[in-house]
Amino acid sequence: MPLILDSSVLIPEERKGKNAYHAIFEITKAAGSQGLAISIVTVIELAHGIARANTLQREQMRRQFLQELIAAVPVLPITIPVALRAGQMDGQSAAGGVRIALADLLIGATALEFGYSVATANARHFQLIPGLTIVRF
Repeated sequence: MPLILDSSVLIPEERKGKNAYHAIFEITKAAGSQGLAISIVTVIELAHGIARANTLQREQMRRQFLQELIAAVPVLPITIPVALRAGQMDGQSAAGGVRIALADLLIGATALEFGYSVATANARHFQLIPGLTIVRF
Protein backbone atom coordinates (compact mmCIF):
# COMPACT_ATOMS: atom_id res chain seq x y z
CA MET A 1 0.00 0.00 0.00
CA PRO A 2 1.38 3.45 -0.83
CA LEU A 3 2.38 5.82 1.98
CA ILE A 4 1.64 9.40 2.86
CA LEU A 5 4.69 10.75 4.65
CA ASP A 6 4.01 12.67 7.84
CA SER A 7 6.37 15.55 8.63
CA SER A 8 7.62 13.58 11.66
CA VAL A 9 9.31 11.21 9.18
CA LEU A 10 10.70 13.93 6.95
CA ILE A 11 12.00 16.47 9.46
CA PRO A 12 14.60 14.16 11.04
CA GLU A 13 15.95 13.38 7.57
CA GLU A 14 16.23 17.08 6.75
CA ARG A 15 17.92 17.76 10.09
CA LYS A 16 20.54 15.12 9.26
CA GLY A 17 21.43 17.24 6.24
CA LYS A 18 19.94 14.87 3.67
CA ASN A 19 18.36 16.27 0.56
CA ALA A 20 14.78 15.24 -0.14
CA TYR A 21 15.75 12.73 -2.83
CA HIS A 22 18.05 10.87 -0.45
CA ALA A 23 15.44 11.02 2.31
CA ILE A 24 12.81 9.56 -0.03
CA PHE A 25 15.21 6.79 -1.06
CA GLU A 26 15.93 5.92 2.58
CA ILE A 27 12.25 5.97 3.56
CA THR A 28 11.28 3.83 0.58
CA LYS A 29 14.04 1.35 1.39
CA ALA A 30 12.96 1.13 5.04
CA ALA A 31 9.23 0.89 4.36
CA GLY A 32 9.30 -1.17 1.18
CA SER A 33 6.57 1.14 -0.07
CA GLN A 34 4.85 0.92 -3.40
CA GLY A 35 4.55 4.66 -3.78
CA LEU A 36 4.92 7.79 -1.71
CA ALA A 37 3.02 11.05 -1.45
CA ILE A 38 2.59 13.89 0.99
CA SER A 39 -0.49 15.75 2.09
CA ILE A 40 -0.84 19.45 1.44
CA VAL A 41 -0.90 19.68 5.25
CA THR A 42 2.69 18.40 5.34
CA VAL A 43 3.64 21.15 2.91
CA ILE A 44 2.15 23.65 5.38
CA GLU A 45 4.03 22.07 8.30
CA LEU A 46 7.35 22.15 6.46
CA ALA A 47 6.75 25.75 5.31
CA HIS A 48 6.15 26.61 8.96
CA GLY A 49 9.58 25.14 9.74
CA ILE A 50 11.19 27.30 7.07
CA ALA A 51 9.70 30.42 8.65
CA ARG A 52 10.99 29.38 12.09
CA ALA A 53 14.57 28.69 10.98
CA ASN A 54 17.03 30.47 13.25
CA THR A 55 19.71 31.02 10.61
CA LEU A 56 19.66 32.00 6.96
CA GLN A 57 21.56 28.82 6.07
CA ARG A 58 19.01 26.62 7.85
CA GLU A 59 16.17 28.49 6.15
CA GLN A 60 17.74 27.93 2.73
CA MET A 61 18.35 24.23 3.43
CA ARG A 62 14.76 23.73 4.57
CA ARG A 63 13.40 25.63 1.58
CA GLN A 64 15.48 23.51 -0.82
CA PHE A 65 14.35 20.30 0.94
CA LEU A 66 10.70 21.28 0.55
CA GLN A 67 11.13 22.28 -3.11
CA GLU A 68 12.84 18.95 -3.87
CA LEU A 69 10.14 17.04 -2.00
CA ILE A 70 7.34 18.75 -3.91
CA ALA A 71 9.13 17.98 -7.19
CA ALA A 72 9.71 14.34 -6.25
CA VAL A 73 6.40 13.10 -4.83
CA PRO A 74 2.73 13.83 -5.45
CA VAL A 75 1.07 16.31 -3.11
CA LEU A 76 -2.43 15.13 -2.24
CA PRO A 77 -5.04 17.87 -1.79
CA ILE A 78 -7.76 18.33 0.76
CA THR A 79 -10.74 17.73 -1.45
CA ILE A 80 -14.40 18.04 -0.49
CA PRO A 81 -14.63 14.27 0.19
CA VAL A 82 -11.51 14.50 2.40
CA ALA A 83 -13.01 17.46 4.27
CA LEU A 84 -16.33 15.67 4.77
CA ARG A 85 -14.56 12.55 6.03
CA ALA A 86 -12.39 14.58 8.39
CA GLY A 87 -15.41 16.44 9.73
CA GLN A 88 -17.29 13.19 10.30
CA MET A 89 -14.32 11.62 12.08
CA ASP A 90 -13.75 14.74 14.17
CA GLY A 91 -17.39 14.88 15.22
CA GLN A 92 -17.47 11.19 16.13
CA SER A 93 -14.24 11.32 18.10
CA ALA A 94 -15.25 14.55 19.90
CA ALA A 95 -18.59 12.97 20.82
CA GLY A 96 -16.58 10.20 22.46
CA GLY A 97 -14.44 12.71 24.34
CA VAL A 98 -11.38 12.27 22.10
CA ARG A 99 -9.64 15.14 20.31
CA ILE A 100 -7.36 14.56 17.34
CA ALA A 101 -5.02 17.35 16.23
CA LEU A 102 -6.47 18.93 13.09
CA ALA A 103 -3.30 18.49 11.01
CA ASP A 104 -3.12 14.78 11.81
CA LEU A 105 -6.86 14.36 11.28
CA LEU A 106 -6.58 15.92 7.81
CA ILE A 107 -3.55 13.82 6.89
CA GLY A 108 -5.34 10.69 8.11
CA ALA A 109 -8.54 11.53 6.22
CA THR A 110 -6.50 12.19 3.08
CA ALA A 111 -4.79 8.82 3.45
CA LEU A 112 -8.10 7.01 3.85
CA GLU A 113 -9.76 8.83 0.98
CA PHE A 114 -6.90 8.19 -1.46
CA GLY A 115 -6.12 4.63 -0.28
CA TYR A 116 -2.79 5.30 1.46
CA SER A 117 -1.20 4.32 4.76
CA VAL A 118 0.51 6.96 6.89
CA ALA A 119 4.23 6.79 7.67
CA THR A 120 4.86 8.58 10.97
CA ALA A 121 7.22 8.75 13.91
CA ASN A 122 4.37 10.08 16.03
CA ALA A 123 1.47 7.64 15.94
CA ARG A 124 -0.33 9.14 18.95
CA HIS A 125 -3.05 10.94 17.00
CA PHE A 126 -3.08 8.73 13.92
CA GLN A 127 -3.87 5.61 15.96
CA LEU A 128 -7.15 7.29 16.98
CA ILE A 129 -8.37 7.32 13.37
CA PRO A 130 -10.46 4.21 12.65
CA GLY A 131 -9.40 2.15 9.66
CA LEU A 132 -6.12 3.99 9.13
CA THR A 133 -3.03 1.85 8.56
CA ILE A 134 0.06 3.30 10.23
CA VAL A 135 3.67 2.54 9.38
CA ARG A 136 5.81 3.58 12.34
CA PHE A 137 9.24 5.05 11.86
